[in-house]
Amino acid sequence: MLRTVLVLALAGTLVLPLSATADSQEYAVIIKNHRFEPSEITIPAGQKIKLVVDNQDPTPEEFESHSMNREKVIPGRSKASIWIGPLKPGSYDFVGEYHEDTARGNIIAK
Repeated sequence: MLRTVLVLALAGTLVLPLSATADSQEYAVIIKNHRFEPSEITIPAGQKIKLVVDNQDPTPEEFESHSMNREKVIPGRSKASIWIGPLKPGSYDFVGEYHEDTARGNIIAK
């Protein structure tokens, strides 16, 4: 069962919080082939979350979101943590600034 969940999560078809505490939850997104996987993440509105971005590409990418007022450069083959929220219910877009044509994503706060 755990192996199936891990395979689905890595394939981008299952999005689960990495961990949860009373104050925050942790979610993961991968940058691969200049795309975000998954490209859409649903989080709870009104809660602060930690987004762990794993850049698996050899080149750097900049996570940028004007709607969430966040930007961070993630070097190639490294991870970065970005604190988000608490957000009101709604949709918040983000891009990889260095590859905006392919690296696009959305966070849905419900």
